[in-house]
Amino acid sequence: MSDLRLTCLVLTTLFALLLPSVRPAAAPIDTAAIHAILVDFNTGTVLLEKAADVPVHPASMSKLMTIYLVFDKLKHGELKLDDTLPVSEKAWRMGGSKMFVKVGDRVKVEDLLRGVVVQSGNDACIVLAEGIGGSEEAFADQMTERGREIGLIASSFRNATGWPDPDHVMTVRDLATLSKRLIADFPEYYPYFAELEFTYNGIKQGNRNPLLYKNMGVDGLKTGHTEEAGYGLAASALRQGRRLILVVHGLEGVNPRSGEAERLLEWGFREFANYTLVKAGETIESVPVWYGAEKEVALVTSQDLTLTLPRSARRQMKATVLFEGPVPAPVAKGDAIGKLKIEVDGMPPIEQPLIAGADVPKRGLFGRFVANVRHLLLGS
Repeated sequence: MSDLRLTCLVLTTLFALLLPSVRPAAAPIDTAAIHAILVDFNTGTVLLEKAADVPVHPASMSKLMTIYLVFDKLKHGELKLDDTLPVSEKAWRMGGSKMFVKVGDRVKVEDLLRGVVVQSGNDACIVLAEGIGGSEEAFADQMTERGREIGLIASSFRNATGWPDPDHVMTVRDLATLSKRLIADFPEYYPYFAELEFTYNGIKQGNRNPLLYKNMGVDGLKTGHTEEAGYGLAASALRQGRRLILVVHGLEGVNPRSGEAERLLEWGFREFANYTLVKAGETIESVPVWYGAEKEVALVTSQDLTLTLPRSARRQMKATVLFEGPVPAPVAKGDAIGKLKIEVDGMPPIEQPLIAGADVPKRGLFGRFVANVRHLLLGS
């Protein structure tokens, strides 16, 4: 691989202008949560993690997967908000948090959704599970299967509610992935998570997510609690176009859960920012083309390169363009030619593929002859 040193110098200088001049790295932070993860939604950068891949009992936070399946059915036209589903005796008798549906009634899907999202109703979860899957057990199998498809590699579901079961487990990383997918896949339905209250059968209940009431940009997602699991929360907050996802688990009470989640989100917004270093289609460097109708071809990125970095990131960020050259003709626009390597102190290297920005056809026979003669005479 050829290391273009002049290019490296230019890119490093350019990117450094986009960064703050303060030198220390972001202040480290610990958490009272036993398990935690804080992720930037747009870049996927993990800002904080603690035992993020250890399976835990997620309690009601696993209802996010129940909600995902319902949203998925709605989006694909297999279910409608005004469809009604029957309430079984099993659903009616279910303990824990309730929406207070009545056995024998038929309840609209939209009401059931609000019953799950706002009221965390176990009874509503079972009505939805039985209506969609035929039984709660069959629905739980669908949860596990669909979860694998969307990247929940360590999650296994045994019910629709998060009711304690030794084999009903998730990791906080999977919960963060699921939260991101809910937001990205279903923007038309995600606003349900921000509703502060819902009334059904004359019973008004407030949303159990404490951060919704703090005017800090939080617009979802779900709390969870059992005696064994402790207190947990999956939350997402949006400020000035930047979204963070936080999952904490294993806290000792309602107030510690709320306070710790607020503290970690504030830290994430305060200490980090997103910087767009390269725009899609922007020329990073031009590289020589052997036997090409044009002498060079531009290297570009297919998408914006945005990094989440400490606001106090060091200025000596290093950007290196790597490619094998000269590139043999013909070159098709979009061909992968090289990569851009970004190195920042305290972070693993980041690599972005670089592609050809234009077509470069091969020279004709005479042109190739001239090129060979030039190479023999001039060595280039």
